[in-house]
Amino acid sequence: MNSVVIEQPGKLVIEQRALPVPAAGEVRVRVSHAGICGSDVHIYHGHNPFAKYPRVIGHEFFGHIDSTGEGVDTARIGERVVIDPVVSCGHCYPCSIGRPNVCAELQVIGVHRDGGFSDYACAPAKNAYVVPEVIPDKLASMVEPFTIAANITAFLKPTPQDTALIYGAGPMGLTVIQVLKGVYGVQKVIVADRIDERLQMAQASGADWIINNSDRSVTDVLAAEGIRPTLIVDAACHPAILQEAILLASPAARIGMMGFSGEPSQITQQSITSKEISLFSSRLNSHRFPQVIEWMEQGKIAPEKLVTHWMPASEVEAALTLFEKDQRSCCKVLLTF
Repeated sequence: MNSVVIEQPGKLVIEQRALPVPAAGEVRVRVSHAGICGSDVHIYHGHNPFAKYPRVIGHEFFGHIDSTGEGVDTARIGERVVIDPVVSCGHCYPCSIGRPNVCAELQVIGVHRDGGFSDYACAPAKNAYVVPEVIPDKLASMVEPFTIAANITAFLKPTPQDTALIYGAGPMGLTVIQVLKGVYGVQKVIVADRIDERLQMAQASGADWIINNSDRSVTDVLAAEGIRPTLIVDAACHPAILQEAILLASPAARIGMMGFSGEPSQITQQSITSKEISLFSSRLNSHRFPQVIEWMEQGKIAPEKLVTHWMPASEVEAALTLFEKDQRSCCKVLLTF
């Protein structure tokens, strides 16, 4: 089989490998579609501190089960499945309270262990979720990106009465917009980004008001309109955003952080406690796959609005470059195997 391998930072090869054999409790999936994420690019460039090399990347993938390991019902062979990349121990404190995404022994498929940019991939059987026929093969791998939005919004508990502000109209921000509008019915969703084309995508995903903050501050624009957001999500992940969000937020607002920057954010306790602002962070997802599959099945979210390119897996290097460099025309790239 062919596998996309990052041998070391900056060196990608398509390598011929033997078919993997599923271990006890695992299934093997014949991969048909997989999505490119920013974390794949980070591993490629050596900017992900959790990755070990060589590594088959890819944590957003869909396919058909073609083999099962010991203890897994062979009746599962043939199932159409998407894979939750979160592999947890099941017994540490986070796991015991339903937070496997921050397991003390967390392994992420495509980061800590080989992923889905391969003709075949193995995963724990419990991580393989059946995809209903109403969701087409070519969009099924989009379940995973929406679980990120499902996770942060579960903390934030949006309501229709909220005025929401989203920093960033990249893939993460766009999934959050769709969930706020399509699932929670938030009446006013404001989106800030520095790229007009991304802001147009935000509008297509349901944003009510867009702000290009390349030459004007979000604070000034909202202050001029007398708007104090009650719910803010930082999907742009720049260290300067957090303090700005705290300052312009309404009293009793909720703020969600999704970034992984190692740079410090300068904030003051007074600005948080004086308004009793709640801060939430979110990593990956905690058992959100069934929820997102249901949303897709019911038409509450529209993943096709994010997909701008389908490319063969043989062109993965060009696809990674497109995803990284062309943020005006490219949003989600899905590889076909």
